[in-house]
Amino acid sequence: MESRRAWVMWGIGVFAYLIAITQRTSFGVVGLEATARFHATASALSAFTVLQLLVYAVLQIPVGVLVDRFGPRLMVASGAVLMCLGQLQLAAATSVPAGLIGRVLVGAGDALTFISVLRLLPAWFPPRRIPLLTQLTGQLGQLGQLISVIPFALLLHSLGWSAAFLSAAGLSLLAFVLAASLLRNQPPNVAPALVHPGLRDSGAALARAWKQPGTRLGLWSHFTTQFSGTVFTLTWGYPFLLSGQGVAPATASVLMSLFVLVGMVCGPLLGGWVGRHPLRRSTMVLLISAAIAAIWMVVLLYPGRAPLWLLVVLVLVLALGGPASMIGFDFARTFNPAHRMGTATGIVNVGGFFASLLTMYVIGLVLDLLNNSGFSHGQLYGLDSFRIALSVQFLVIAVGVSGVLMSRHEVRRRMALEGVRVPPLRAAMADNRRRRQQYRQELATRRPTAAKNAAKKAAKNSGRNSPDKG
Repeated sequence: MESRRAWVMWGIGVFAYLIAITQRTSFGVVGLEATARFHATASALSAFTVLQLLVYAVLQIPVGVLVDRFGPRLMVASGAVLMCLGQLQLAAATSVPAGLIGRVLVGAGDALTFISVLRLLPAWFPPRRIPLLTQLTGQLGQLGQLISVIPFALLLHSLGWSAAFLSAAGLSLLAFVLAASLLRNQPPNVAPALVHPGLRDSGAALARAWKQPGTRLGLWSHFTTQFSGTVFTLTWGYPFLLSGQGVAPATASVLMSLFVLVGMVCGPLLGGWVGRHPLRRSTMVLLISAAIAAIWMVVLLYPGRAPLWLLVVLVLVLALGGPASMIGFDFARTFNPAHRMGTATGIVNVGGFFASLLTMYVIGLVLDLLNNSGFSHGQLYGLDSFRIALSVQFLVIAVGVSGVLMSRHEVRRRMALEGVRVPPLRAAMADNRRRRQQYRQELATRRPTAAKNAAKKAAKNSGRNSPDKG
């Protein structure tokens, strides 16, 4: 456990996930080129992202069951193969249906990767390290978004469509080679925690994972914190900034990049906090959810276009949602046995992506309804229309927070039956203050005593070394 080999295994897993994020986000920078290549409408192009994420979300629970049965190595390698095939298909595609097949393959391969990488952690690292490593895995993987925004986009504009997607396929081929040749499910001489159930047993394991309230708490935590940032970065953030707020394209790109960088910085900090305060994880989820709702309320109610500093604050707060959603996976880990961890993680991962897909669709539907009714005055992406459409998020947050509170109540009820009591936050904070005061008082009483002892020792030593002694 925690040997050099463990860090190598984790590094391979993180690289595979980083490449998966690169493939997931690569289509986001080819809008104009895709329109020309496929002769596609805007609605047809939006289907690429929606279908890809739909495939990803639908496969989460089956993938969780499969990773418990076959192990992370096979799943990561298989995911890399699917994404490689998907990007090869896109490199050759010249029509919308052919392109959609490529994105379906990419979504399926992407779905196999993240859960499998998280499944590696308990086998190779001690429990105290896992919350931080979970955060680092998620946030380092987001560097793949920067790869798609910068190197991939440069290849696209300099060498063309096919060369860019062939290069992306090559990255997945490299991930496959590393996973197939070097990745291992657990350290040597350690009994595997894999199970080989039949279909009925797999269904029973899925039911047990769902009945565990800690799994549902993880799902609702992921649901509530992840969706707003995902909707912003993948679909509606860019048109909201450009058309709704009048931000220059270069400034909008900087804000989108800031989203990734902030998440990378805050993720390890939040992971360390979770490791030190495991009984307060749901409180952090609720606080960040409240912050996301509050900043959207301020931005949407601001008279006229929001100033740049307020949009920066919006991006900073939304970026916290990604690291906060990782807390959901920590709930899955701590409330389920090792042989059911993949299944529970798959259930949790459905939450945020289901909320994202639902919100993306409803926001677009509201924008279309407002435009067709004449409210938008011909401006589909006008600021007033965005104010109404983006308010859909408050309803989704309310549903998610309700789910967190109900499942947390059930979790704490079961913990109380096991003799573990979670004191109210106010009582816990008061207890922490008392402990700090007691520590300071003990420190204050020790200092004079230590000073006196030091003085006596110094006097004694000086007496021994005095010239008139001896």
